[in-house]
Amino acid sequence: MARTGEVGSSSAEDEDANHVEETWEVNKDRLSLMQRKISDPPRLLKRAAANSSCCIFKVPQRFIDINGKSYQPHIVSVGPYHHGEPHLRMIEEHKWVYLGGMLSRTQNNGLDLEVLLKAIQPLEMKARECYSQIIHLDTCEFVEMMVLDGVFIIELFRKVGNVVRFEVDDPIVTTAWIMPFFYRDLLRLENQIPLFVLECLYEITRVPGEESGPSLSKLALDFFNHGLQSPDNIIARNDNRKAKHLLDLVRSSFIDSEQGQPLHVDPSAPMIESISKLSRAGIKLRQGNPADSFLVVKFKNGVLEMPTITIDDNMSSFLLNCVAFEQCHSGSSMHFTAYATLLDCLVNNFKDVEHLCECNIIENYFGTESEVARLINDSGKEVAFDIGRCYLSELFSDVHRYYKNTRHLQWASFKYTYFRTPWSFVSALAALIILLLTVAQTFYTIYGVHKEKPPAR
Repeated sequence: MARTGEVGSSSAEDEDANHVEETWEVNKDRLSLMQRKISDPPRLLKRAAANSSCCIFKVPQRFIDINGKSYQPHIVSVGPYHHGEPHLRMIEEHKWVYLGGMLSRTQNNGLDLEVLLKAIQPLEMKARECYSQIIHLDTCEFVEMMVLDGVFIIELFRKVGNVVRFEVDDPIVTTAWIMPFFYRDLLRLENQIPLFVLECLYEITRVPGEESGPSLSKLALDFFNHGLQSPDNIIARNDNRKAKHLLDLVRSSFIDSEQGQPLHVDPSAPMIESISKLSRAGIKLRQGNPADSFLVVKFKNGVLEMPTITIDDNMSSFLLNCVAFEQCHSGSSMHFTAYATLLDCLVNNFKDVEHLCECNIIENYFGTESEVARLINDSGKEVAFDIGRCYLSELFSDVHRYYKNTRHLQWASFKYTYFRTPWSFVSALAALIILLLTVAQTFYTIYGVHKEKPPAR
């Protein structure tokens, strides 16, 4: 009876389900909304973002969650992503002052505002394709923004480079706190305009006598050299590199032409241990050539050679934005991502930072050793990275093999135990002398007894 009841109940439920299925109708409005969403193109990440021409991105939220406001401008907006934000209004007003100053200087050469706008308008679509998100500005607004932001940047470079004089009462140069923010804000990934727009504006705004002057790239690299303290010879040899925007230009200036991708991909390339563990295995740190970029890292005969990197507010922001750019841009190399990963491996805590500072690998103007350690560890979080394809893949493999060699580990452990400090060395030496004296005394005692013993008859 119970079994029959269950079957009857199941049949009743099936009838109810069929009834619901027959009576339920699709909501026409919802159906229309779904069809519209299918046909609408993505807005927050365009399909064109996969192309190498797309090079200016909104930073992924996962990076913002880790590194906070390192990717958004603090005092000056460049490009559409932060255009018109209230907290950036102060410098927005000074952009018009710089534009007016440039036009007053070039008006005798027939260059007026209309000429500038007409020069940039043909570049509009190409410029829009550089952004990963759809820009909700009409043609007039977009072109005006490109001209205003571009001329401001170029005039700033010219004035800092002594091509054009600063006005005596210019608060941008007389107010001490403003310029350091420019070094950071103009190198944020979300705060860029295409370099070809800047180059176009730079060429048409040159007055007679400037034809033989420095290139835009040279002016830009000289400007950021004040904030990032990069070696001058790096700037000289990378002046002609083609870049997507200012962040990419400065990033490329640190990449040595000999630091290409590995010829052979090593899928088994391992991560390495912290510098504390490497030191106990006998691996030594040595300061690299001061004229080299900090990316030029070498390992040979148990010595890890790294040029000095100065870590301060400017460099920390630059490193984070370079890593974000490499993570987002499909055509970019991963040099800064690889270097950030190397530092992340070497540093586990503040003691590792202390060791790097003592060896002149890090010059710390950022904060405490714990704060530097946190910065280094955060820079390596959530990054997509193929260690076997990076320019440091061979170095990672060599360091790992040396570390795993038991002979090196045993010898290093012996030195660490007995020769770490002068007192441990003195104690070990004293113990050795006592041991030798004991052996000598035993020898002479046995020898003396044997000599005095009469010969057997």
